[in-house]
Amino acid sequence: MRFSMLEKVGFSLLITACIISVSNFISSALVHAEKLESPVYPTKIVAKAAPEQQVADENALAMLSDSDAKKGLKLFKKCKSCHTVEEGGKNKVGPNLWNVVGRAKGSVAGFTYSSALTGLGGGWSYSDLDEFLAAPKTFAKGTKMSFAGIKKASDRAAVLLYLRSLSSSPKPLP
Repeated sequence: MRFSMLEKVGFSLLITACIISVSNFISSALVHAEKLESPVYPTKIVAKAAPEQQVADENALAMLSDSDAKKGLKLFKKCKSCHTVEEGGKNKVGPNLWNVVGRAKGSVAGFTYSSALTGLGGGWSYSDLDEFLAAPKTFAKGTKMSFAGIKKASDRAAVLLYLRSLSSSPKPLP
C-alpha cells in the first residue's frame, strides 16, 4: 500500500500532536508547582519620578541672574553640530538660532519644521526655551529634534543666557 505525500504529512502532524499531548499530561502528573508565600529573591522597588516631573521641578529661569553666558557657550558646543548661530547663518540639521529668543516658533525661512513645532504657535519665550531645552520630545511631542535635553537647570540657564546674547538687541530677562 502506497501513501501519498499529503497523507504522510498529515499523519506526521497527528503523531506529533499526540506526543505533545501525552508529554504534557505526564509532566503535569509528575510535577506539582506550589505557590510561594513570599518571593525567593525579594526585591525592593523604589518609585522614581518620571523624567519630565524631575525636570519640571527645576526652573532655570530663577537661576538666570546667577548664570554665565560664557558657560552657556561651552555647553552649546554639542548643539553646534546641528545649529548655526551667526546672523544670517545657514540652516543645518536644525535651524539657525540667531535671535531665537522672542522669535515665532517654526519661523526660520528655508527650514522644514515638524508639525509638532509649527502647531505650537507663539514666540520662543524664556519659559518655552527652558522647557524645550529640558526635554524637547516632551515639550513638542513628535519633534524631529533627537537631542535628549539638558537636565541640570543651572546648565539650561547658562544656555538661555547664551541664546539671549545671539541678537543685535537682546530681549530683557524675565
